[in-house]
Amino acid sequence: MENPRGRVIAVTHCEPSPHALVEVDAPVACARCKEGKGCGAGLLGGDTGSRRVDALIGAGVRVREGDEVRIELAPSNLLRASLVVYGLPLSGAILGAALAYFAGLGELYAAMTALGGIVAGLAVARVRLRTADCLRQFTPTIVERLPVGH
Repeated sequence: MENPRGRVIAVTHCEPSPHALVEVDAPVACARCKEGKGCGAGLLGGDTGSRRVDALIGAGVRVREGDEVRIELAPSNLLRASLVVYGLPLSGAILGAALAYFAGLGELYAAMTALGGIVAGLAVARVRLRTADCLRQFTPTIVERLPVGH
C-alpha cells in the first residue's frame, strides 16, 4: 500500500505533539482492497474523494499551510491496530464458544456466547483505542515535506 500525499490545511504547534490537518486524496491504493479481497478498508469509504486527516508532525519536519506532504502509519502500528480492531472481537468469539463447549451447552448457547464474546471484544477494543497513548500510536505522521510542484 502506498503512503498517501496531501496538502496541509492547518498547523497546530502545541507541545508535546505538534500536528497538522492534512487534506488527502484517498483512493483505495491497495489492489486487493480495491477488488474487495483485502482487509476491507475501502468498503464503506468509497474509492475516490478527499479526506481530512489529523496527522502528527514528524521530528525534524517543518510544515506550514499549503505545503504538500507525505504521511504514513508505521507498518508495525498498522498491524497492532488490526490486532486490536479485529483480534479482540475474534478472540472474544472463540473464548465464548470454547466456554460453551467445555460447559457442555448446546449449539444455540455456543452461538450466543460467541456473539457475547464478540460484543465484549468490541467493547475492550473501543476502550483501548480511546486511550491517549493508543491514539498517538495509531495517528498518521507527516514524514516528508514534498518539493513545490511535485
